[in-house]
Amino acid sequence: CVDAGLQAGFHAIGDAAVDAVVTAFERLGPGAGTGHRVEHAERVGSPERLAATGLIVSMQPAFDALWGGEHGLYAERLGIERSLGTNRFADLTWAGSALAFGSDVPVTPLDPWGAIRAAAHHHAPEASISPAAAFAAHTVGGWRAARRDGGELVTGAPATFAVWSAGPVDEDTGLPDVSPGAELPTCLRTVVRGETIFAI
Repeated sequence: CVDAGLQAGFHAIGDAAVDAVVTAFERLGPGAGTGHRVEHAERVGSPERLAATGLIVSMQPAFDALWGGEHGLYAERLGIERSLGTNRFADLTWAGSALAFGSDVPVTPLDPWGAIRAAAHHHAPEASISPAAAFAAHTVGGWRAARRDGGELVTGAPATFAVWSAGPVDEDTGLPDVSPGAELPTCLRTVVRGETIFAI
């Protein structure tokens, strides 16, 4: 795939699987994974090694919201210590990985604002990232993972956007309140390249 210029995607959930992908790209040289992606990456043994490959890390924050914590499915299957080491958004960001967020529908609901909330309010607080960073991973990050420019509203760009009803917004970020218990925005309209594809 690297030689042919094709994007490769690797389904790697646990640390052993992620390590296997990282080792393969390390053999190709620093940054060889740039433009390619690893899907899920729920447990990562070395965020620094993963970041050095250049791989985009495509994650689903809803996994922690639904199954994380000391009493969730991960704790039941992996033990509490390993369960709290899953979906460590902050560790990957600090190491320098580019994150892309999605839903993994139909495994979890299509709920972008819920995913932003989940990334900003991880069961292990030190694994959380800011709502602004989570928003970027769910917008620009998704476009980057698809090897496309976009995800931002800028003059001259194709008009691809969604209109949301929202309560008060943060003056610094311009984003709605995604704290637990706050009412999340509701999608009113979706426009793709100037064409409305959904409207209430």
